[in-house]
Formats: sequence, C-alpha cells, structure tokens
Amino acid sequence: MGMQYMKITGYTDEEFKNPVAGEPYNLMLNPESIKWNRTIEYNEQHPIDASSSSQKYKSTPSDNLSFDIVIDCTGVVDSKRTDLAAEIKTLEDIVYTYNGDIHRPNFVKIQWGNDLVFLSVLKSFDTTYTLFKPDGSPLRAKISLSFGQYISPEKRKKEDNENSPDITHLVEVTQGQTLPQLSNKMWNSPYYYIQVAHYNNLNKFRHLKGGSKLIFPPIIKSTS
Repeated sequence: MGMQYMKITGYTDEEFKNPVAGEPYNLMLNPESIKWNRTIEYNEQHPIDASSSSQKYKSTPSDNLSFDIVIDCTGVVDSKRTDLAAEIKTLEDIVYTYNGDIHRPNFVKIQWGNDLVFLSVLKSFDTTYTLFKPDGSPLRAKISLSFGQYISPEKRKKEDNENSPDITHLVEVTQGQTLPQLSNKMWNSPYYYIQVAHYNNLNKFRHLKGGSKLIFPPIIKSTS
C-alpha cells in the first residue's frame, strides 16, 4: 500500500453529506505534526470558609485541530503541480472562500487514513512564502491551518437529548447510590429526586437496591 496523503474536502451542508464540486485537496506533503486541542472551561468559586477557590464546571468548547502544510511547486515533489498560486487558490476555495450558495464558507472534512477524520470549519489560514524564483515569484509556501470542530445543531441536540430532562430514561441502580445522586448524574441537579421517587412509588430515598431499575420521567421544572 502506497503513501496516504491527507485530503481536505469541502461540504455545502452541516451534515457533511454533499461535497462541493471538484476534487478534494490532496496534500503534496503530509504535515510533520498535528495539534489537537481540547479544553474545559470552569467558573472560579471561592467559598467563604475555604482558603482556595474551587473549579465548577462551565462547559466543554469544541475541539481545535491545527497543523502546517508545505506546498512545494519547484517540480521536485510533483512535476505536474508547479503552479503555486493555483494550488493555494484550490485550497482557499475549499476551506476559506465565501460560498454564495450557502452564504458562508464551506464545511470542511480533514481526513488522513482511517484514524483521523475531523469535521470542522476553518478558523485561520496563514501563508508564509519560503522560496522564490530570481524574479521574485514564489515557489514554495508554508500554510498554517486551524480548524474548529463542527457539530450540527441537529446532531448536538440529539446528543444533548440523551440526558435531556424532557424525555423518559430507564436507569439501573448501583448498590449504594441515592436518588439525589442519580438525579444529579442525570440532570446536573440533585433536586428533582422527589419527582422520581413519586413516579416510582418510592418512600426510601437514601438506600436503593442495587440492580433495580428506575424510571426517570420528564421532569416538571418549578416556575417559582
């Protein structure tokens, strides 16, 4: 099996089902390294009776993928790809240029082999020219690319609904768990346990039988 090169494909839809016309952009040289950045955001809380602040979870922002690519149009890497301006424009048209049909730049899939597939939108596109002909026209460029992971609102809604308070869940109890703990795990709030207890005709909240199954109904939020 020959060398696999990273390819970059533009899509006109946020579900990544309709690729743009033309071929994906196939890199001439694979990146030497890739940075996949993940972060978690917290709110700093400083309890009155504590000497240090605590970190309360706020959110998990989208992942970022960044890497540098080299486009070499000297003819040494690929004798058929020697027009640097055309190479950069082809890449720009896929990841950067405003697409009037969808009123935004394209959605972008980064793929390298079977293990790296990143569905995204472009965040930055920085070009550094590194080699020139005697007349000053560039022959080689390093392009630094950064992409933000893109999850369509429909897909995100579906993922969020797995723990949504608006639908019914069947939960298996682990020995020692309490209803407030399960309520907190399911909905990030321990205060809905009374509704769960009432729905399941439970009169003991603290010690639940391991292996038993409870129905967590759609919760009714207080309007007060």
